[in-house]
Amino acid sequence: MAGKTNTLKVTQVKSPIGRPGDQRETLKGLGLNKMNRTRELEDTPSVRGMINKVSHLVRVEEAG
Repeated sequence: MAGKTNTLKVTQVKSPIGRPGDQRETLKGLGLNKMNRTRELEDTPSVRGMINKVSHLVRVEEAG
């Protein structure tokens, strides 16, 4: 179990048009820059913070 890392499946479900620039940059930092794009990211405090910042634009699921 020590080698297993939890991952999150993050999907962009809304457009960043009309949103502040820092939210757009946060989406880019998560690897999301187009609608319905999905990334599997490691579950770390920094990633969780980024997700919380743009939680109204993304959908999050447990991937593993």
